[in-house]
Amino acid sequence: MPLTADQAAFLRDNAFPAILTALRPDGSPHSTVVWMHEDNGDVFVNTAVGRAKHRFFENDPRASIVVVDPTNQYKWIGVSGPVTLQLEGAYEQIDQLSNKYLGQDYPWRSPDETRITVRITPEKIDALGFDA
Repeated sequence: MPLTADQAAFLRDNAFPAILTALRPDGSPHSTVVWMHEDNGDVFVNTAVGRAKHRFFENDPRASIVVVDPTNQYKWIGVSGPVTLQLEGAYEQIDQLSNKYLGQDYPWRSPDETRITVRITPEKIDALGFDA
């Protein structure tokens, strides 16, 4: 199911915090606040190799992400779908996200950390506050 143009712009053009949910090995949800970005209909986040999100997606590549307009709780979008993980370009992507949210390149870069891009391809979209 593709995002509408308004939904894609909402995700792409706003630095709203998002809640990303992965599934633990026991099937219980693991939700965290993340930065996100939309590109060509997919939703992207970034994490570090070995962190909980990365491990959980390696085990079960399904995700859900919810973004709420902080000025209007009745305008929100939830995207669920499969995840693909990609190392290539992940450092450039964390800088892109950091610039979107902080206005500068990612300030917490560590030489001991390997970044990874998490790409969510929408299969199910739930939304409120968007024209149909």
